Amino acid sequence: MKEVFVDTLYWVAMANPNDPWHEAAKSAKKALGEIRQVTTDEVLIEFLSSLSKYGELLRVQGARIVRAILSNASVSVVPQSRQSFLNALEFYEDRKDKQYSLVDCISMMTMTNRSITDVLTNDHHFSQEGFKVLIAKQ
Repeated sequence: MKEVFVDTLYWVAMANPNDPWHEAAKSAKKALGEIRQVTTDEVLIEFLSSLSKYGELLRVQGARIVRAILSNASVSVVPQSRQSFLNALEFYEDRKDKQYSLVDCISMMTMTNRSITDVLTNDHHFSQEGFKVLIAKQ
């Protein structure tokens, strides 16, 4: 089964029907058909952090979504580790001319390690590294 990486933008867009990327994210996922979604603990941390400012309702919904992701057999969540952090830190340091976040670097390293080329996001940083961004710019 084809693996596709799932970035924070997708999880946020799906959690919030009022998010400007909600419909584009839904369409991109639907167009893929049956896939295995791959994400990381760090992406889920970033997802929950991004929802924390919207109050109790989205905080509770976000926690529920993360628990559902963790128990979903069609989603692989790659656990964080000291080694993944150090590898991503080196990747981060090697790209001084980029504006990649450390979470982006961890995601890109995970994609490379798993030979994943497609990512559910609109983040152009992934295309700068040669990955295929699946959520169209609006």
